[in-house]
Amino acid sequence: MSVVPAEILPGGARTVPEPARRAAELGPPARLWPSLVAVYRAQLSRARVARIPLLFVATFQSVGIAVMMRGVVDSGGEAQSVVAGSSVLVVAYVALNLLSQYFGQLRASGGLDHYATLPVPPAAVVLGAAAAYASFTVPGTLVTAVFGCALFGLPLSNLWILLAVIPLAGAALSGLGAACGLLAPRPELATLLGQLGMSAALLLGVLPADRMPEPIRLARDLLPSTYGVEAYARTFGAHPDWAVVLIDLGVCAGVGVVSLAVATWAYRRAAVR
Repeated sequence: MSVVPAEILPGGARTVPEPARRAAELGPPARLWPSLVAVYRAQLSRARVARIPLLFVATFQSVGIAVMMRGVVDSGGEAQSVVAGSSVLVVAYVALNLLSQYFGQLRASGGLDHYATLPVPPAAVVLGAAAAYASFTVPGTLVTAVFGCALFGLPLSNLWILLAVIPLAGAALSGLGAACGLLAPRPELATLLGQLGMSAALLLGVLPADRMPEPIRLARDLLPSTYGVEAYARTFGAHPDWAVVLIDLGVCAGVGVVSLAVATWAYRRAAVR
């Protein structure tokens, strides 16, 4: 049996071009902003079912604390701290408590594997989930602030400052909540850490600082939401010191960048395990 070379057959054997032999190049990596928007929309639609109970619980809790403190605190500087603290508490409830539970359950159930297969940066997953959960706090925070101002007779003229306080304080607390959920070895421990963080925001943010002992004041200064509370509380005065307000908001922004970076690192660490 003879073998005929392929080159002399009619048409011959087609050779594979040299460029096709090379490994196909991957497409460009997904950009952060489009990925963040996609994750945000997905998280927003997923959590939309639980929006009404979430808003009710967070708002009812904060309004109830303001009513309870009305029997203890009169008008003045202490009332300003109570109204500002109870308003920011809505943000702390979602960012620290619910977000730590969400990421803790996501890690325990293997849900991180789903996000690891998506062509999105890790920062987009953390920021998108944090932004989606923080979006639900806006109505409750505004309702609590308006109710608290009416309850204590405080002005509503500078209520617009909450448009800066909510995202900045929410970013700082969301990073902490996500990091707790991603670093906790068990979902029960993530829930415990979230509850402890929310309790700290309640006790250290709502109670007037003048009535606290010095060690408690130092612990209060370490809580990121404190600076959001202080920024909002300073706007109740007749002539607010806007430079100090901007400094407080800047501290929230700086802590937010650091905490979200830590949460992103924790996500990478948990996703590769």
